[in-house]
Order: sequence, then C-alpha cells, then structure tokens
Amino acid sequence: MPERIVITGLGTVNPLGLSVQDTWQNTVQGVSGVGPITLFDARDYLVQIACEVKNFNPELYLSPKEARRRDRFEQLAVAAAQEAIRQASLEVGNEEAERVGVMVSSAIGGLNSFQDSTITVLQEGPRRINPYVIPMLMTNGAAGMIAIDYGYKGPCFSVASACASGADGIGIAWTLLRLGVIDTAIAGASEATISPVGVAAFDRVGAMSRRNEEPPQTPQPFDRNRDGLVMGEGAAILVLETEARARARGVKILAELAGYAATADSFHITAPAEDGSGGARAMDLALQAAGINPEEVDYINAHGTGTQLNDLSETRAIKTAFGNLADQIPVSSTKSMTGHMMGATGALEAIFCVQAVRHDLIPPTINYQTPDPECDLDYVPNIARERPVRVALSNAFGFGGHNAVLVIREYN
Repeated sequence: MPERIVITGLGTVNPLGLSVQDTWQNTVQGVSGVGPITLFDARDYLVQIACEVKNFNPELYLSPKEARRRDRFEQLAVAAAQEAIRQASLEVGNEEAERVGVMVSSAIGGLNSFQDSTITVLQEGPRRINPYVIPMLMTNGAAGMIAIDYGYKGPCFSVASACASGADGIGIAWTLLRLGVIDTAIAGASEATISPVGVAAFDRVGAMSRRNEEPPQTPQPFDRNRDGLVMGEGAAILVLETEARARARGVKILAELAGYAATADSFHITAPAEDGSGGARAMDLALQAAGINPEEVDYINAHGTGTQLNDLSETRAIKTAFGNLADQIPVSSTKSMTGHMMGATGALEAIFCVQAVRHDLIPPTINYQTPDPECDLDYVPNIARERPVRVALSNAFGFGGHNAVLVIREYN
C-alpha cells in the first residue's frame, strides 16, 4: 500500500507578504494586493494595475553576484524555498541527497530576461547579450538552481502546464514519493510576468481587468460584474515527505497531501470547457486517489480568476462533481486578493488549503458585491469564516485545458 505523504514546510513570497505568516494574516483579513504597476512604466497601457511582490530585496536571500545572475522568478523561488526548508528543519547528508527531488515549476519562466535580451540584441547587437541569459530564462532554472544551492541530487525538473503548473508539480512530486522513487520533495512554483510583454499579451487575449482607477475593487471572482483577472507574481514552495521519513526525523507535520489528479478539457487553447466537465473529472479523480468521499470535503479553494468564462465553468464543474452537496461546501477565490500568479498560483493556493486545515479558518472572496444567477454557490463573500476544515480541495485550471486538483487533509 502506498505510503502517506505529508507536508512539513511552507514558504512563499507573493503580493500579500514575504512569508507564510504575513501572507496568511493578510489573506484572512481580506487585504487586497492590487495596486498600480511599478515594475515598468505602464502609463500607455490599457492595463495599469497588477499584484506585485512588494519590498522584495533579492540580496536578502542571495549574494549580490548571484542575484544579478538570476531572473526575478528564480529569485522569488529561492526566497520561498529557503523559508520552507527552514521550517521543515531539512538537513540532508550526501547519501540522502539522492533521495531528495526538486519539482519547482513555472508556466512561462524568465520572461523579463527574455524580453530584455531581445531588446539588447536588436538595439546593441548579439555580442552584448548577457552570457547567463539562458539559465535566467529557462523554465527549469529555478528548480535547477535550488537543487544546486542545497546539493539535492534526486529528480529535478519543472512542469509547464500554464496556470496548473504549480499544482501539477506538487502532484507529480506526490506521485514519485508514493512510488518510493524519493523520500523528500521540494515542490511548488514561481512566476514573474509583470512586464511590458506579459501585461500586453494577456490583455490582448481579453483576460485582464482594466479597472485602473479603483485597483482594490478588482478582480471580482464569481461576481456578476467581474471583468477579468489581475496579473500577480510570486512563488510558493512546499516540503513534502513520506510519513515514515518525517516521523523518523521528528519534525512537525503540518498536513497530509492526500490526493492529486489531472485532466484535459480538449476543448480550446484558452477557454475552459463550458460545462466544466474536465474540472469536474479532475475533482472526482483526486478524491478517489485520496480515498475521500465528496461529503467529507469542507472547503474548496477555487481557481476563481474573475473572468466570465472561468468562473461560470468552474461553478458548473463543482456542481457536477458534488451534485446536491455543492451548495453546502464553502468555495473561495483567494485570487481576489493575490491576483493570478499564473503558474505559481496553484502552489500558493495549496498553502492556503494547508493553513485552512491547520487553523479551521476559510479565506474570503473579497470584492463580491452582486450575485450572478449562474454562479450561485457559497463563495464566502468578503469575510473569512471560522469552520472546522478537515479536507480541502485546491483547483488549478490553465490555458490549454489543463486541470489539476490537490486534496489536503488534516494529519492525525
């Protein structure tokens, strides 16, 4: 029988904080991370707001030389990994290093480095390109650099499945742990796409809110007046271990990662399946993998982007997966506060589920004002809710029809 997989470390830097503690405090208080874009001059853009990581100094986590050699998404990943590894009290000897895997994903990778290098080669010529640009832009750069920093020698890779990347990376780590390939995994994701190209491209897809005059009032997941997502950035890392390994080390176990499943809509390259069938199937399969019945689910952290299509499709998916139980399960979108951190979003939301289980407290969906007759579930509007949470689901759905669901359970 496969061994139980537990969570012993959490780390994050994101628009709500530079640590798990600060992030959770701001989340349950309903703080918005949305503000004017400061990372570049956006005055001529139709979208001028984003959820930026604030007051981040990479030299608090890396030497000045190393910081210059790493893209922002890699810097964020290192910061989150350091917090998670520190909380897990993870010290690995040479022999154990081969049993530690690193699965730190990204949907897009070093977009800033790619953009800057393109400008350099066009304006100044090919000889002016930074020799470190390839490791700075490749999506597996963060995973590789964390493995090098700590000497981990197990499987090391990045999953790129759009906005499901972080959840898929964690889920694949869970699979490898259950198969006995590794004993420990550093799993999560990082993203930093708030750049001229990133903002312009996502706006052209028609996915972005342009409510520039009132940043904290958007996005509005599941609200009738929702008008699009707000781009976010950040990183989130979990330390996963087999139960036997964690107990042998005597480390505190925060929660159990009980299940994972992934499906494809096979419908459209950007739009979700209208009936939510792919997401519903992913939830069904994840619960089956965990050996958990639908009536045992206490909370769903929704993908909840604030776009018209996603929120309607996800509502239908939850109704399909849970039937008559759907109305009884609290569902919230923390993207209403963090924005959409693209590939990193599923990893951060897994942390929110761990915290909900640990504290019996459900984060709110802020900016919820006008109910949508077609989105009619319990979205925990505006105020966090105290409630026993033993089992929580984290949904991550991405462009290309990628669906990934994680099941977090209280450990006992």
